[in-house]
Amino acid sequence: MGFNQYHEPAEELSDETRTFARMITSLTEEAEAIGWYEQRISVEKDKAAKAIMQNAQQEEMKHFGMDLEFLLRKKDAWRITLQSILFTKGDIVAAGKKGEEKAE
Repeated sequence: MGFNQYHEPAEELSDETRTFARMITSLTEEAEAIGWYEQRISVEKDKAAKAIMQNAQQEEMKHFGMDLEFLLRKKDAWRITLQSILFTKGDIVAAGKKGEEKAE
């Protein structure tokens, strides 16, 4: 049994758009898993179990980063915008506005 991840008829979408949708879904799932692990880690009292969860969360973060990088390689405007925000110092909102202006 399949699932519907598309908002438009799948047969009308290009292969590139379908791959893009899969990667967006993967990115979302990785973000959810990171959040779930964060909650579990915050309440876990057993040190060994906590260490395993932290390791698993780090793996999810790595996968999130790989998914995001794939998407950014496909969308130049996204990459330009995020380059103004990520790994910078200062006001995040101002950096976002600057990035949007650069991408236009």
